[in-house]
Amino acid sequence: MQYDAATEKRKRALAESLKRIMWEKPFSKITINDIVGDCGVNRKTFYYHFEDIYALLKWMLEQEAVEVVKSFDLLMNTEDAVTFVIDYVDTNRHILACAYDSIGREEMRRFFYSDFINVVSTVIDRAESACGVEAGEGFKHFLAEFYTEALAGNLICMFRKELPYDRETIVNNLILILKTSIPNALTAKAGERSKSPNPCASIIQ
Repeated sequence: MQYDAATEKRKRALAESLKRIMWEKPFSKITINDIVGDCGVNRKTFYYHFEDIYALLKWMLEQEAVEVVKSFDLLMNTEDAVTFVIDYVDTNRHILACAYDSIGREEMRRFFYSDFINVVSTVIDRAESACGVEAGEGFKHFLAEFYTEALAGNLICMFRKELPYDRETIVNNLILILKTSIPNALTAKAGERSKSPNPCASIIQ
């Protein structure tokens, strides 16, 4: 337990150093020496925890955003989860933009996709169970891919300020989609499979 706590502390310290340096120079110009110098550790310590700077960036985003989102029951706490994500993007807009400028849109999209596909899949599984239907694994996989791609694209547009919507509109639209669109799509597909539709209104209060 002490070892795990010490490891976590060192990794978080490296992440904080990366954040500080990203305010001073482009992500592509940051070196491991920059990070370990700011953090007060040696290169061996860095490589013990991370393969490279991209691995550190990915871990930082996962710990600060994805892992927190995973802790929400998105069917019951949709608004809280969506608000958290939007807050995180607003707070870390500069960090995300710096990473984007260095690794490009496609890599950033892949970055978000790999983290959120499991979150979205869990939402879909829970919605299916709550509706009491069976939409089929193939359709659920398609649905997870569809919504994850949409989420990844929208997050990128948000921190790059490419969306012509204000914060409140974005939050309300995402909540509406999670509350209604996914359950309704699952129910419609289940009805198609059984040939006996069983309408399911929004299951989230």
